[in-house]
Amino acid sequence: MPWKAVLFDATGTLIELRNPVAESYARFARAHGVNLPSEQLDEAWRQVVSGRELRCFPEAALEDVPGLERAWWYEVVRATFRACDPSSRFPDFDAFFNELFEFYATAEAWCSRPAVDATLARLIQAGLQLGIVSDFDYRLTDILKDIGIKQFFDVIVLAGSCGATKPAERLFKTALATMELSARDAVYVGDDPERDLAGARAAGLAALDVRSLARFSDLPERLATL
Repeated sequence: MPWKAVLFDATGTLIELRNPVAESYARFARAHGVNLPSEQLDEAWRQVVSGRELRCFPEAALEDVPGLERAWWYEVVRATFRACDPSSRFPDFDAFFNELFEFYATAEAWCSRPAVDATLARLIQAGLQLGIVSDFDYRLTDILKDIGIKQFFDVIVLAGSCGATKPAERLFKTALATMELSARDAVYVGDDPERDLAGARAAGLAALDVRSLARFSDLPERLATL
């Protein structure tokens, strides 16, 4: 194989939600006394998220980033329920949010995509280093550990630790520097044409759209032909 390393996006490439966001929001809300249709919550959530910039705090100290990321999500969740039904009132919104936020840091909310574990093991057996470059918040490491795939990766680079989000070259170059590799030695696998694929190519890496694979298990063979 002509590569020394493969870097991955996380959500939509390696991991996916077990249930739609709105369904989980509605389920946790019901447990806290607020009953809203998941269809309306879905519309409100999409509206709120599309109108906000991605979580990025370039001026923040590294130790402050987790708190800022959590606060970002707090406002998103609160705005979602207000947009869905301004009259809805939680007896204790903070308690509701705490449970929801922690839920999304576990394998109860997330799972690896089919054949990810076995495919990553094959890549390692072929002598490749593996890494992740993701815009996910600080919970990603816990999620990967809980799912059972964190051990496959030599490096995990998150937007919060770099003060930038994809497609910024800084994220990809940070991962390469940590692995002591040049861009020509690595391939990036993702699902977003601009943030993942164009971003990786701008940083000098080869890029592969995971959506072009019939099955994730086809990845080693595709990498060999790039």
